[in-house]
Amino acid sequence: MEKDLIMKIHPVLTLTLVLILAACNVPSSAPTNAPAEAAPAVEAATATALEVAAPTETAVPPTPIPPTETFTPTLPPPTASSTSTPTEIPTVDSLKAVVTADTLSCRYGPGAEYLYFYGFRKDFKLTLIGRAHASNWVMVDGLEHKCWVNQKFISVEGDPQTLRVTYPGEYELPESPYYAPPAVLSAENNGGTITVKWTDVELRAGDEEDADMFIYIIEVWRCEGGQIVFEALASNYPEVSFVDEGGCAEPSHGRVFFQEKHGFAGPAEIPWP
Repeated sequence: MEKDLIMKIHPVLTLTLVLILAACNVPSSAPTNAPAEAAPAVEAATATALEVAAPTETAVPPTPIPPTETFTPTLPPPTASSTSTPTEIPTVDSLKAVVTADTLSCRYGPGAEYLYFYGFRKDFKLTLIGRAHASNWVMVDGLEHKCWVNQKFISVEGDPQTLRVTYPGEYELPESPYYAPPAVLSAENNGGTITVKWTDVELRAGDEEDADMFIYIIEVWRCEGGQIVFEALASNYPEVSFVDEGGCAEPSHGRVFFQEKHGFAGPAEIPWP
């Protein structure tokens, strides 16, 4: 009986042992799934490390700077300065002109009382090459001798003020070979009136140009209205008076000639008072 019981138990034990051994030999499913679960863990850890390494402050993108326009300042127009110098008028070598008077005298000097040289009829064409300082008289070229006309009696193609000032400086009066120049005796200023006296020169008969000729030519550069003006005065006596206002930037000055039909004796400089 005991033997039969053992036999009956034995198969059961045997089956149990077999099952136990089978269970021990079957691989567990946990290790197989562990690596798959570990990957997310590693990724999570890596992500955490990156988050720690990255700045904790939220980056603010720079504010774009709008383009700026180039500023061009508007400057006021230049104003005349008290120290500025007046602009000089450009000069020309010559100008064309036409006589507008019926007859026009061309004189040896820039004035109506100088010796007569030549006469022009109306519509005669002239070439002008110079002018006298601060006067209406212009110098004519193209003849045997240069001579002077009053620009009031001609029509000029251009501005006569653009001609060079040729008197005094570039032109000299023809010299008289027969007379000595006068000598200035005195020059006085009486309240702006200048009186000049000189030695008398006697004109010999036959040396006059005509019966109306003046024997003394007095050239003065005097101050009038703040400007130096040129004036040619004439006299048959050894004395003359004229007004000089004073106050000009340039000094006034003058000289005296004796004239006869052959030319001019002088000049005698006036010692300005």
